[in-house]
Amino acid sequence: MSLRIGILSFAHYHANFWSEAFAADPRVSLVGVWDDDTSRRQTAADCFAMQQFDDIDRLLASVDAVAICSETTRHRPLIEAAARRGHAVLCEKPLAASMDDAVAIEVAVRDRGIKFMQSFPKRLDPASIRIRDLIQSDELGEIRLVRVRHGHNHGRDAAFTNGWWTRPELSGGGTLIDEGVHAVDFLRWLFGNPQTVQANISFFDGLAVEDAAIAMLRWENGLLAEVATSWSFAAGHDSVEVYGSEATVLLAGVDLPSRNLSGPSYLRLARNDAVSWETLDVVPRFVAGGFHHAVASAFVDYVLGVSDAPSSVLDGKVALAIVVAAYESAQNGASVTIRY
Repeated sequence: MSLRIGILSFAHYHANFWSEAFAADPRVSLVGVWDDDTSRRQTAADCFAMQQFDDIDRLLASVDAVAICSETTRHRPLIEAAARRGHAVLCEKPLAASMDDAVAIEVAVRDRGIKFMQSFPKRLDPASIRIRDLIQSDELGEIRLVRVRHGHNHGRDAAFTNGWWTRPELSGGGTLIDEGVHAVDFLRWLFGNPQTVQANISFFDGLAVEDAAIAMLRWENGLLAEVATSWSFAAGHDSVEVYGSEATVLLAGVDLPSRNLSGPSYLRLARNDAVSWETLDVVPRFVAGGFHHAVASAFVDYVLGVSDAPSSVLDGKVALAIVVAAYESAQNGASVTIRY
């Protein structure tokens, strides 16, 4: 018997990658799509040869699990509807647009006892895993400073800037919550929860949400990490920089600005006494392909009991708490202690 999965909304284009992965998985039956946008629903149904549902309850009655790619502020009601049916849920990032909604989602997941996975694809990238292994093995020594850039150049695309991502009532914010949440989760996956954050945001293109942001995170042991995110990155090279007392690691090819410009030396290591860089034999999923597809495959493995979920509803809530604190800092102009 195959796992019956339905897609709730194609508002976020990642639904296409997930649907490709589900459709190619012999363990899965991709049942259909519900979307409150008739055009999106029809396009998705035609593209993936699946049934379209104009009634969400009919779709929920026909599946075992759902993947949610709606506008961010609509995550909560869709998750609650799936939870009432006892369905497993895969949810696009960020978890929600507000902490009130994030807490309500966590309660629904816990009280109904459903399987829930937050989409954080950087955790599944072999390049990310290699960096984590280097840190945990102490090969880099004491980590003292980290820099992470994550973003894209869709801010030059009218289809994007006129879409729901730039409407705060649907997105909850701009590039900080949309792209910065990737970097924030990646950092806490490596180092645990930061203690404070200080941030600045800018509105270069006259949008209702920020299109550039920088946040500085600080951990209790003194570790500092910079998160830089924008919708105007035309190009870039190293996306992750990890500076330890014994060695440095640089990673490229893990975001749109660096994917096609970095060349074959994606992950490089230099020890303190090195005279040249050592290239580590890793190709990021963002280059090799399947970056977002891996999320869908991991979800199927999780629901079928093959493996644990790589990220949970708590991970989604905590990452959002850091982003919310960063917005507070940007508004107040001061460092903010993060409330978990």
